[in-house]
Amino acid sequence: MIDAIEFTRALIRKPSVTPADAGAMDLVEQALAKLGFTCRRMSFGGIENLYARYGTARPNLCFAGHTDVVPVGEAGAWSKDAFSAEVVDGVLIGRGAVDMKSAIAAFTAAAGRAIEAGQVKGSLSFLITGDEEGVAVDGTKRVVEALIAEGEAVDHCVVGEPTSSEAFGDMIKVGRRGSINAEIEVTGVQGHVAYPHRAANPVPVLVRILSRLQARALDEGYPEFQPSNLEVTMVEAPNTATNVIPGVARARLNIRFNPNHTGPALASWIEAEAERAAEGFRGTVKVRSQISGEAFLTEPGRFTDIVAEAVREVAGRSPELSTSGGTSDARFIRALCPVVELGLVGTTMHQVDERTPLAEIEMLQRVYERLIARYFEAFA
Repeated sequence: MIDAIEFTRALIRKPSVTPADAGAMDLVEQALAKLGFTCRRMSFGGIENLYARYGTARPNLCFAGHTDVVPVGEAGAWSKDAFSAEVVDGVLIGRGAVDMKSAIAAFTAAAGRAIEAGQVKGSLSFLITGDEEGVAVDGTKRVVEALIAEGEAVDHCVVGEPTSSEAFGDMIKVGRRGSINAEIEVTGVQGHVAYPHRAANPVPVLVRILSRLQARALDEGYPEFQPSNLEVTMVEAPNTATNVIPGVARARLNIRFNPNHTGPALASWIEAEAERAAEGFRGTVKVRSQISGEAFLTEPGRFTDIVAEAVREVAGRSPELSTSGGTSDARFIRALCPVVELGLVGTTMHQVDERTPLAEIEMLQRVYERLIARYFEAFA
């Protein structure tokens, strides 16, 4: 049997700062292979991914997660080495302790117990990537595309992201808002401030574009979702002189949107507003948009009930079914099957001294054990 805590510590000791793997995927593959999983490494663009499956029948319950972690930041600010996985007063400290090597270890341990108990009346699978904290181009997205093309049947998925807000088990993610990034570049004609007729100042044009975009209230929310919001994240007009009209001005923005919108529709709206604001301007405007993911919701039903009940049995609280927060790889998996996210308390993820109590790793394992058992009782 697999010890979830020791497996978590072993994973943390692999400094898999995105996009490096550092041997973390090997550890996961070896553990799953010992449990009888058929393991398949799927590499795209130098990124290590793993799809492993125990059984061939349906239903197929998948666990998804990532072995890559964010950089440690200022190493000297940590109370313990970020990759030593030390335990202090019952608390595990290390990069990935919360986000999300502990969840991988907990589900692996839970899978081992389910297999030993003969509870897997179908299939269990793992979709593990090394490209979640980075650009997320050659990770889960590519694996999901490959699985769909091959006709691989996955019925439901649990992503081990740290979804609990303040106390273990207080929140499950059943959806996410979509995300689009846009960069706007206005190119004019540089010139002397005393002779503006000889120049074409890009700054007022950029200001008009941003004003038009921010003037629109995108919506007032959507069932189960908060309102969409547009945030300007960068504005610049590179210029070191006080008497020069700059030749270029740039801005970046991000929109987190609910199902009232789609990424392509928002991209078209941004471009249209930029064109209108630049009418009559003696220069050019370029808009480059990148859609990180569309909004989605896993509707309440048997699957979400099973997940919530598993949390209640172990943690003694009824979790909120939420769509709050940022994005995760669930945005790709939703094309494959219904998906929820369930993991540890996320208050220290990406921080110095990222940490979690050992007791909560053990609780997460028990939640996953209950979830697996109830799942096959309900769907097999």
